[in-house]
Amino acid sequence: MDGSFSPRPPRRSRAKLRQPRVAEMLADVLRDRILSGELDDGALLPKQDDLLLEFGTSKASAREAFRILETEGLVTVLRGNVGGAVVHQPKPETAAYMLGLVLQSRAVHLSDVGAALQYIEPLCAALSAGRADRATAVVPRLEAAHQALVDAIDEGDEAGAVPASRAFHEELVQCSGNETMILFAGALESLWSAHEESWSEAASEAGRFPEPLLRKRALQEHEQLIDAISAGDIDRATRTARRHLLTAQQYPLGDGGGGAVQASYLRRFSQESLSS
Repeated sequence: MDGSFSPRPPRRSRAKLRQPRVAEMLADVLRDRILSGELDDGALLPKQDDLLLEFGTSKASAREAFRILETEGLVTVLRGNVGGAVVHQPKPETAAYMLGLVLQSRAVHLSDVGAALQYIEPLCAALSAGRADRATAVVPRLEAAHQALVDAIDEGDEAGAVPASRAFHEELVQCSGNETMILFAGALESLWSAHEESWSEAASEAGRFPEPLLRKRALQEHEQLIDAISAGDIDRATRTARRHLLTAQQYPLGDGGGGAVQASYLRRFSQESLSS
């Protein structure tokens, strides 16, 4: 040995960086086209042969990309002679249903959803009261929803009173003007509405609808809430909204209707809303 030192070459890592698969990359491109609106709701994705020409991918990669998008609920793959894949723009109803599935898998009680709404919906009332355009963009919508409930009660339409009442709450969320809140709170509202609709059917058949005194209190609280929002009084709107929820939630929760969350109620509720 001459005493010289020859460094050993660096060891190559046995772990290889994973490159995105072609199917995932293709799914990314098609997903972006769907979410950007380049592909409209109900449109067909390009056929596999067209994707081969555009991207140079294999049929197997195209099929796997379609499966990825179908799992995400963004397309429905049509099989058989027709073939192709129908585009579905993401909808709030999908978010509500997925939320319902998660809550049901955890055996969450409906009262838990109600408690969340007692904090979230008053925030929507606060946002509505803080809007500079509340006189034109908020108050008329809430007044119309409130009047629909008044009409249903005056006409003795018990079956129509519950959806009219829920419509007021859903309008309050929509009027917040915050898209994230509209989606998140709207999903909870849809979930609650579906369960309340199921409760109302059972209560109507058993003759256990809310007492006139509770109905009167609920209507008064609607009017007080509209007044607070109209005046731009954020604190009063927040307090009134939470107090009203405590009143409104007595109906299903106090009548034994507050069982575990059932995501299937959303499916039925959506179908009935479309058919009515």
